[in-house]
Amino acid sequence: MSDPFKTVNRSISGPALGSFAITPSDAFNLSLPIRAVTLFGDGTLAWINSDGATQTTGILPAGTYPLFATRILATGTTATALTGWV
Repeated sequence: MSDPFKTVNRSISGPALGSFAITPSDAFNLSLPIRAVTLFGDGTLAWINSDGATQTTGILPAGTYPLFATRILATGTTATALTGWV
């Protein structure tokens, strides 16, 4: 079946197009920038945003959080089992 919505602009608040498991890294960017992340285990999160700035959180409960990230950093991230949404 072809995608009837292929030519429609997708909203940032619309449904995700895909997801992938994230292994935090201080050296490597994600395979695709993400617009949200799911933490399956509580903890902190550190990332590099689309402007190249490093961002960090306090301890977050498991859940899904909207954010733009090009890299999830190993240093500063204690949350576990991360999924990135594109």
